[in-house]
Amino acid sequence: MKNLLSIILLGFGFTVFGQDVEFKAANFKDDKDGFKTAKDAFDAGSEDWELGNEAVFQVQDPELYYWKALKNFEIAYKFNPNSAELNFKMGVCYAHSSYKQKSIAFFEKAHELNHDIHPFMDYYMGLAMQLSYKFDEALRYYQTFEAEYKKADRFGKFVKQRKLECTSGKKLHADPIRAWVDHVPELSTEYNDYAPTVTMDGEEMILTSDRPNEHTPDEVGRYDDDIYTSTMVDGKWQKAQPIKGRVNTEKDDISNNYSYNGTKMLMCKVNSAGNFDIYETFLKGDTWSEPIGFSRNINLKSNDIYASYNFNDKLIYYSKDKDGGQNGFDIMVSGVMNRKNREYGLPNREMSVSSNFNDGPVYLHPDGKTMYFASEGFNSMGGYDIYYAKKEKSGYWGKPVNMGYPINTPYDDFFFAATANGKYAYIASNREGGKGGYDIYKAIFWGPEKDPALATQDYLLASIAKPIQDPELAAEVKVTTSANLTVFKGKTLDALTKKAVEAVIEITDNKTGKVTEKFTTNSATGKFLISLPSGGNYGIAVKADGYLFHSENFDIPSGSAYNMVNKVIELKNIKIGSKIALRNIFFDTGKSALRPESNAELDRLVKLMKDVPSLKIELSGHTDNTGSAQGNVKLSQERAEAVVNYLVSKGINKSRMTAKGYGSDRPIASNDTSDGRQENRRTEFEITGN
Repeated sequence: MKNLLSIILLGFGFTVFGQDVEFKAANFKDDKDGFKTAKDAFDAGSEDWELGNEAVFQVQDPELYYWKALKNFEIAYKFNPNSAELNFKMGVCYAHSSYKQKSIAFFEKAHELNHDIHPFMDYYMGLAMQLSYKFDEALRYYQTFEAEYKKADRFGKFVKQRKLECTSGKKLHADPIRAWVDHVPELSTEYNDYAPTVTMDGEEMILTSDRPNEHTPDEVGRYDDDIYTSTMVDGKWQKAQPIKGRVNTEKDDISNNYSYNGTKMLMCKVNSAGNFDIYETFLKGDTWSEPIGFSRNINLKSNDIYASYNFNDKLIYYSKDKDGGQNGFDIMVSGVMNRKNREYGLPNREMSVSSNFNDGPVYLHPDGKTMYFASEGFNSMGGYDIYYAKKEKSGYWGKPVNMGYPINTPYDDFFFAATANGKYAYIASNREGGKGGYDIYKAIFWGPEKDPALATQDYLLASIAKPIQDPELAAEVKVTTSANLTVFKGKTLDALTKKAVEAVIEITDNKTGKVTEKFTTNSATGKFLISLPSGGNYGIAVKADGYLFHSENFDIPSGSAYNMVNKVIELKNIKIGSKIALRNIFFDTGKSALRPESNAELDRLVKLMKDVPSLKIELSGHTDNTGSAQGNVKLSQERAEAVVNYLVSKGINKSRMTAKGYGSDRPIASNDTSDGRQENRRTEFEITGN
């Protein structure tokens, strides 16, 4: 990843002061052989260091040159650790890597040995102080550099940003948000571990790492980035394993974001031209498909990375450099034109969330109103900080809000995958305290003072949600923002064997009768995850070959806050005696006329009857025990007959159906509670012949 900070690097002559020991033969008369070896290493390292500087000016990644330089500098350093020039150059190499913390000691020593060793010494001392949270000292060094270096105006953009970072960093550090940030050692190594993304139930994580793998390392011993998976067991993440499937290659492969139902994932990898493109891979059982690229409108002749689905899968947000953006990576959005052919429109730059520095990764909350992204610009504390923005009534994104310390630090903090209740989040950071490079961290949000903690730990991608009380699962908790949606998760199993069943789930807007989403549950586990925005009445139909379909109904009033429902759906074979409740058939209170919202559910039953022409069924009506027994039987009979009449009107022979009203005689729940009475008011069908 490019770091625009490195553009300020230049090579200049050096002077000698104080205790500085230069690499001159006169300083090492007693060890000529050792000096020659160290001097050769120093010179070779300096050549690569200069090449790294040139790569910066050509807008290329200078990291390889700096790592080659460091390998030689380390040899020279063992022989002569008191060279100001060597310390400065080693500090520069580390400053433009993911191991920034290592640069501090080298810059401080170079400054102590000879504070005039390089015209950029004050600039880098400012960086060292900034990384040490000494913002006032850092600001003084930046101001000195700005005043004394005659070419500083060429880099005014960067110096100005560093000064702003010190001002905002001091303020944010002094007023931390109510959160802890803890290292996750199970997911972290001495290498770079980053790009965490979690499923909505929090049981699975995908991340990226350049830890040693089966591929051949490059000339400095670095391995390519591969994608890994980990599973949470008893509250602890297991050792990350390479992702299953034809996903990882001998080039860099980087995870981006899960889809909200966890059945597909966006990622980026290197193409034949050496640039990053965005790809999509699909989960089948426990194996991921070979990644498929997007249209050239998205994958242009540039680097396209860190993509995220939006809530209705009609847009893709991502980061693009060069021709698509300005000043490094910008956040772009592209709309779907033809999903079947994977065609998307030309991207547009999201102005309010794109700065004059690198912006991204980016990820969208399924509420459709919240964006989380990382940026080197705005009021960063330094490096990348994590921000969120809200979509305004105008349709544009509002002003970015820094998520604050300790989520953000003067180091690089990016990728934000949060829990649905807003209590936890996973980020990547190269801050002090890790194993090395980028590591995975867990943020724990306290929430407002004296507010109760949520009992369950329900996960949702990239959000800070505001749950409300779920009668089945959770107590109320208030956190920073609200997510107006319900998450319905669970498994589809065979009712008898309890084995996973691959089933198709259809989400229908009962008001319009239109199917809004359709996907398949996992063939290996039966798992599914659905997010439903507030303001709708949804019918959820679960269908599998050879099984009766299952239905659920969610009526989510507009403005409802977050809810989580966890359910195991046991599908029943099509055999005599099998029963199913039709949860999306609606009547007005005390009446037997079908409401229009019932049509989608009834049409599914019509299809079943047509698909299995030998099927015979009993349609039964049931009530709670409110009112007279005689009245309940009459009402339930009329409702059952209304369903039969609808099916007859759609071409189903009446001889295949019987209608029976049981009133309150066959309860499936207690009539002592409102929820129980709601369960008892139902329409069922039972297979009587096949």
